Amino acid sequence: MTALLSLLRRDLILATRQGGGVGTALGFFLTVLVLLPIGIGPDQVTLQRLAPGIVWITLLLSVLLSSDRIFQQDFEDGSLEIMTMGSAPLELVALTKAIAHWLSTSLPLSIVAPFLGLLLNVRTDVIWPLLVSTMLGSIALSMIASIGASLTVNLRRGGLLISILVLPLYVPVLVFGMSATSGMADIVAPSLLILSAIALASLVLAPIASAAALRAYLK
Repeated sequence: MTALLSLLRRDLILATRQGGGVGTALGFFLTVLVLLPIGIGPDQVTLQRLAPGIVWITLLLSVLLSSDRIFQQDFEDGSLEIMTMGSAPLELVALTKAIAHWLSTSLPLSIVAPFLGLLLNVRTDVIWPLLVSTMLGSIALSMIASIGASLTVNLRRGGLLISILVLPLYVPVLVFGMSATSGMADIVAPSLLILSAIALASLVLAPIASAAALRAYLK
């Protein structure tokens, strides 16, 4: 446990010092939110109707921007191979690195995303369901992204391939995230419960899949 906590602290420090994670993702997020109203037009009703979906899709794409960093640097400098020889199982190492990505990128974005949605005239009664759903969904987004990162760990520019591999797995998160912001009371609660179930399932299954892919590359 001490080794895993040290790994988590190391990854968070590196993400803070090196930048390019949440900063790049937040910049992309803001760019999309500023440009979309110009492209769609000044109709406030249309923007209000589309706002939750735009926020969710932009959050999803922003998380993907930094997903290739989860394992890439450790693979290139050889530290990932050293981690496999440590006392901690590779599954827990993969989980720790995915959690570091969630804490450094996905969680901050999921917190600010609903409030940035005010730029799109998002309804005030949707902000809190949107906040809860994006925070729950962000867990699954980072965990699933770690699977794509592990499958492309030996590729220098695997960002596009990660998107192709991961986007189909993001569809359930997007569907139930949108349902949670529909404003219908009988749909919001079940959708949030399903999002919670997806997040919990990803916490269990994603590290197993990531560890299997990493072992295949490190043999």
